[in-house]
Amino acid sequence: MEFELSAAQQRFRAEVREFLAALPPSTSAAVHDSGTLHSWDVHRAMTERGWLAAAWPVEQGGQGRDPFEMATLNEEFARAGIPIEGWLISELVAKTLQIVGTEQQRREVIPAILSGAALMSLGYSEPDSGSDVAAARTRAIRDGDGWVIDGQKMFTTMAHEASHVFLLARTNPDVPKHRGLTMFLVPLDAEGVEIRPVPTLGGERTNATFYEGVRVPDSARVGEVDGGWDVMMVALAFERQPAAAGHLLHLVERAVAWARTPGADGHPPIERPEVRAALARAATDLEVSRLMGYRMTWLTARDVLPHTEGSLAKLFSSEALMRAAASFEDVLGADGLLAGHGTGAPADGWIEHEFRHSVVTTIYAGTSEIQRGIIAERHLGLPRERQARA
Repeated sequence: MEFELSAAQQRFRAEVREFLAALPPSTSAAVHDSGTLHSWDVHRAMTERGWLAAAWPVEQGGQGRDPFEMATLNEEFARAGIPIEGWLISELVAKTLQIVGTEQQRREVIPAILSGAALMSLGYSEPDSGSDVAAARTRAIRDGDGWVIDGQKMFTTMAHEASHVFLLARTNPDVPKHRGLTMFLVPLDAEGVEIRPVPTLGGERTNATFYEGVRVPDSARVGEVDGGWDVMMVALAFERQPAAAGHLLHLVERAVAWARTPGADGHPPIERPEVRAALARAATDLEVSRLMGYRMTWLTARDVLPHTEGSLAKLFSSEALMRAAASFEDVLGADGLLAGHGTGAPADGWIEHEFRHSVVTTIYAGTSEIQRGIIAERHLGLPRERQARA
């Protein structure tokens, strides 16, 4: 595996950095403070540059950027602290539709996503089945040439901004739970849909969404009837990117800047051994996280869906972020309790923010326990946990 960027990839990195440098300095803090990790101003600016479709073939209106160029784009946005969750969620839905969607969905929905006209959210988890999404109880019942959906989803992040939810519903209660699910693209402005905000420990807004007699045509169905689990496995291969590695990159760079700035005593914190040790551990974990992400990029460039590699990268990077944030909070002492941007908090409040946010990253896209189970079964060939206990 060769991770050295080519000249073209380096030029694209420089272009992304130039774009980010031109954004108002308050953009990063403003987006985080809003609780919605999406900026329509940034989204529209990315649309104008064609970056929403950057990874797609030219014949589909894209720029034909290779996976390593897209990895540099994600890395640079993370370094700047500019979250683009709305685009990342929408892109994974578009990639999933490209593989398992109908010709109509590829012709109509994908271009709407890539042009910025459609924004997606994910409707997997439910109040009584968070990580065990196969236990979903939201029902979709055939009604003529369409479906009627009733139920509730939890952690429907971006639903208050999105146009659609990529929703997993039970269509057959008489078969094993994994085999009785179907995926749908449901318009969030449909009659019978209700969205309620849910604040999180990390400061982000997620949502609970309710569906009461929501009618959708059969053209909203993605994949085969009762084949939703297979569709979701494709989507998860794109979702389980080491997103926490981006947060770790941002955190480390902010912590380094804080450590090099003289404090009230006239000495920079980096002179303290415990600060240098915390920075060294975090920088080491960051390098490992980035390499695991590049391995996924390398596989993607060879048209391989990085299922297990995604779980490995997601598990390591999210727990590395939590370790780093906790260690930085330790060296800050009482000052680590100071929160908020522009309040005089150390590192402009980013260390405290990531300390809270890091816990949530171990839950998104499957908990650490779920990831360990996937790695054990699919990578190491160990028996299923429940069978082992039996």
